[in-house]
Amino acid sequence: MTVAPERPVVALRHGRELVPPELFERLTDFCAEEYGLERCVAERVQDQALALVWTMGKTGKGDTMAPSELVDPGWHTFVLHTPEYAEWCAKEFGYFVHHAPNSKTRTHGLMVSVTEEIRAQGFEVDERLWHRAADCNAPTCCGDGPCC
Repeated sequence: MTVAPERPVVALRHGRELVPPELFERLTDFCAEEYGLERCVAERVQDQALALVWTMGKTGKGDTMAPSELVDPGWHTFVLHTPEYAEWCAKEFGYFVHHAPNSKTRTHGLMVSVTEEIRAQGFEVDERLWHRAADCNAPTCCGDGPCC
């Protein structure tokens, strides 16, 4: 009898692990308050935004990537905490990852491509937050509608 070798289970990374817990909590609180999101939704948004920006910074593909409409508030939140954001970018990438709005390019194909890039970097992707911008009506789309 041949026994297949066991492959170790590799845990997926989470964006929230990229910053200190205290900073993640502050960003999440701000995101929830500023964008009128339930805190549990703001946590998911912030997690995915951190994974996105880290992927953009590490791959250098920021000019071809965009956040979904639901993830974008998480990136805005981090950018608005400019000292922390600038320090994090310098430490992680050696340069500042600018938020250049390109929301006109949000398509299903682009969101699939972006999530594939994030997944390739080892992050868990919350599919409910990455559908086409037109599919959701933020901030009420919180996991119970057909798009989330």
